Amino acid sequence: MASEHIVRSTDGLGLFVRDYAPLQPALGLPVLCLHGLTRNSADFEIVAPRIAALGRRAIAMDVRGRGRSDWDGTPSRYTPLIYAQDALKVLDQLGVARAVWLGTSMGGLITMIAAAMAPDRVEAAILNDIGPVIDPRGLARIATYVGKSEPRSTWDEAAAAVAMTQSVAFPDADAAFWHTFARRTYRKRADGRLELDYDPAIAQPQPDLAPDLRPVFKALQPIPTLVLRGGVSDILSREGVAEMRALKGDLEVSEVPNVGHAPTLEEPGAWLPIVDFLARVA
Repeated sequence: MASEHIVRSTDGLGLFVRDYAPLQPALGLPVLCLHGLTRNSADFEIVAPRIAALGRRAIAMDVRGRGRSDWDGTPSRYTPLIYAQDALKVLDQLGVARAVWLGTSMGGLITMIAAAMAPDRVEAAILNDIGPVIDPRGLARIATYVGKSEPRSTWDEAAAAVAMTQSVAFPDADAAFWHTFARRTYRKRADGRLELDYDPAIAQPQPDLAPDLRPVFKALQPIPTLVLRGGVSDILSREGVAEMRALKGDLEVSEVPNVGHAPTLEEPGAWLPIVDFLARVA
């Protein structure tokens, strides 16, 4: 069971954090779990307790504008650089000097930026279906739905809506999977209707659709790093992984078969490499 915290960002926003105590004795540094663009800490409701069972504290935060964290009245601050500052502030407030960073998609970008900003805070990194070379086709697909969803009346409708936008990433998913997905990504409003659990304004900042993040990725050169790639991902291509390997010769890579962007990390092809990796880092 997680304890819950509200940490104040440097500009005063409340950041919601789920904190899972490790199974004793603690066997390694904490793992900071960072979700993707439109998601929240509920993405780790299975994975974080599993990490805690390995003897590591697991910390999963809602990035500003998502889940139970405050929305930002200045949408231009919805950027990975600000998110990285927030993540470091969370670690500060929880008394964590150094951690393993596990980031899905946007969470991986936050991890790379944090490694460039504060390399002494990143013991190791797990990047879930993201790298410095991003396929613009996937970004264009994501841009078609971020911030544009309509409220839904029932959980069946919400499940159908997420299946419509995400089935390309999970071609084998069944109805139960989509209902779980909806429960993690929708919230119930006061009027009983369901809406996606993020500030639609996160779509307003319009950075380069395919930024060159190689200079930032180089911050991970001395840091043990595992990359998980969805086998049918349209965000992290095999060519993108090859470029990452060219920049970091000791990069560890595992591909999750028949999953796109991004693996839930509950798949054996994702979870087992994470277990192996965590067994070999501090």
